[in-house]
Amino acid sequence: MRNRYSAITLLVLVLDLVSKWLASTRLESGGPFEIIPGYLSLSLVHNPGVAFGFFSAGESAWRPWVLAAMALAAVVIIFLYSRHMPPGRVLLQSALAITMGGILGNFTDRIVRGYVIDFIDFHIHDVFYWPTFNIADSAITIGIALLLIDTVRNPVMEETAEQQ
Repeated sequence: MRNRYSAITLLVLVLDLVSKWLASTRLESGGPFEIIPGYLSLSLVHNPGVAFGFFSAGESAWRPWVLAAMALAAVVIIFLYSRHMPPGRVLLQSALAITMGGILGNFTDRIVRGYVIDFIDFHIHDVFYWPTFNIADSAITIGIALLLIDTVRNPVMEETAEQQ
């Protein structure tokens, strides 16, 4: 069963790294490349911050290492938590696997490049722009959303505390 979740993590990681490689080799000569005009485009961004460009302002030599250390700590926590999880928590295990794949994707970029490659631009004409993001950011967001759904559906922690 654990192999299935390892495969999910690996799939997310590979999809993220391949998509970033394609973005960095195909989009560097210009941009944006419109997918759905007025709504979705691709453009290459080197993001020194975290997901969706947060904490990217200003220059700092230590920022990539601090953010990489935080990502590594998150991976260790997720790994240890998943090892002691009760069986049958498919949604929770899937959420953690998807999240870990995303964290590892951005962690790899940060260690190799010192920044994260973002390339997906969602916008509504000139009215609304979401910060540029990547597959890893999406995986982290989806994983956390699934984690919240699982928490609402299975409040195990609260029940365990009440029983003691």
